[in-house]
Amino acid sequence: MIGMLFGILALMLIIGVPIATSLGVAVVAVMIQTGSSNLYPVVAQRMFTSVDNFTLMAVPFFILAGNLMGEGGISKRLIGFVQTLLRRQPAALASITTVASAFFGAISGSNPATVAAIGGITIPRMRESGYPSDQAAAVAASSGTLGVVIPPSIPMVTYAVTASVSVGTMFLAGIVPGILLAFALVLTNRVICKKYEPADKDAPRMTFKAFAVSFKNAIFALLMPVIILGGIYGGIFTPTEAAAVSCVYALIISMFVFKELKLNELRGIFIKSAVSSAIVLFVVSLSAPFAWFMTNEGIPAAIANGVLGAFSNKYIVFLMMNVILLFLGCFLETQSIILLITPILLPITVNLGMDPIALGIIIIINTSIGMITPPMAVNLFVASGIAKVSIEGISKRIIPFLLVEIGVLLILTYIPQVILWLPSLMGV
Repeated sequence: MIGMLFGILALMLIIGVPIATSLGVAVVAVMIQTGSSNLYPVVAQRMFTSVDNFTLMAVPFFILAGNLMGEGGISKRLIGFVQTLLRRQPAALASITTVASAFFGAISGSNPATVAAIGGITIPRMRESGYPSDQAAAVAASSGTLGVVIPPSIPMVTYAVTASVSVGTMFLAGIVPGILLAFALVLTNRVICKKYEPADKDAPRMTFKAFAVSFKNAIFALLMPVIILGGIYGGIFTPTEAAAVSCVYALIISMFVFKELKLNELRGIFIKSAVSSAIVLFVVSLSAPFAWFMTNEGIPAAIANGVLGAFSNKYIVFLMMNVILLFLGCFLETQSIILLITPILLPITVNLGMDPIALGIIIIINTSIGMITPPMAVNLFVASGIAKVSIEGISKRIIPFLLVEIGVLLILTYIPQVILWLPSLMGV
């Protein structure tokens, strides 16, 4: 039965059927084959109850907030602020792209949105400064992986719902790994890109006045993650309510403070956000019957017992876990991986002493790296469209960034205290 379930799923994916439909077809086909009498009630009920979830409502709100901020001039102001800090450094534009992506990731919670918003501005600037187009695109694509690692993050909400852990704790746990990943990418930029952009000693020094002006321009953008996270941990609102607050905040700032978002543009933003939300929630709804069937048949427990029986060394198990996640990231979308793999990995890793919060961050970083590994490399597709270069060209340039991110991933896997330090410090 396990072979039939995963065989049908694999076949559907190979012939190009979307992941959500593949999940639904696989579980329905197996239930028909086994003569299940409660096929339709179970499938319909599981699909409905999976999305009838207050916590999951944060997903469409964060998507809408990210789109409002992206269209409202926020990215330009973030880049201006970071440029004030880094303009005299070697590979300044590459580093500006990474740091600005980290800030924007704390607003959008989405990798492709981060690449589009920041890369859309910095890629042309890097090309004008002498960067090859594919190198500029690789910098933007790799920097975009910070979008879902630094909270608030849409995949963190999905994992928290799937693993029954606190969304607020997940957000808190993502801060230090996100900063560590951003720092590693900045160092990589300086090593690789300094030949295209040496340190500009003639650039104006950062004065207090220049810092104050750029900070003032970006203050409303920088305040957004502070308001969201501060409100959650201050007990003012729940993560879902925080997502709704972020939409109202983004709308007010974009329309009435920066005045770059016009009333007639809202319809397009709402439609774009609704389509993105529908795609995510459709995957969630159709993965629910699949997850229920696996759990009901004891498949996760069987896999867990098989892995634990084959390997007694937890370090080897953790290594295998990352290899599997990185492989899945090459072919599957983030939400799908989280929903498919969490019920399988959770009992294995908890039994080996890994905290579920640490596991969540590791899964999310793996899936984020998957967005720069072909063929399902969404970040590369977005960056290639901006830079007008081929995926093959970017793929070669992305390798050093990919290796660095995998290195950070392994550090976090084997030293999970790095992930758990801030939640422990905050007493959560």
